[in-house]
Amino acid sequence: MTGMPAGRRAAALALLERLEAGAPDRVDANLTDFDSDATEIILGFAFADVVSRPGIDLKTREMLTVAMLASMGTAPGQLDFHMRAAMNTGVSRQEIVEIVYQVAVYAGVPAAMNAMTSAKKAFAEAPE
Repeated sequence: MTGMPAGRRAAALALLERLEAGAPDRVDANLTDFDSDATEIILGFAFADVVSRPGIDLKTREMLTVAMLASMGTAPGQLDFHMRAAMNTGVSRQEIVEIVYQVAVYAGVPAAMNAMTSAKKAFAEAPE
């Protein structure tokens, strides 16, 4: 193990739990199956070092993440997760629709169409 402080790992997993209940166990198992240090390195950097910074609230960070992943067009599983996480942090369906329109303007219609597919999945899974 890399020796990531237990508090940093715990903070990363706690933030992941805020994004989607049950996600830490699934993500940790997936990453650990790849390499025993993967959770420490990837989640520690992403969630403890960056996403948990105080400069931008979590809802806004999720909106930005959805827009960036949609624009990339190369990470459908991550986009699906962050669509759900965005809704779990208070992003409304209408805000997601507006993000997808913005993606169409700046990243292109194909990227927006992929984002629509992901959004519709998140909408279908979300409680009313």
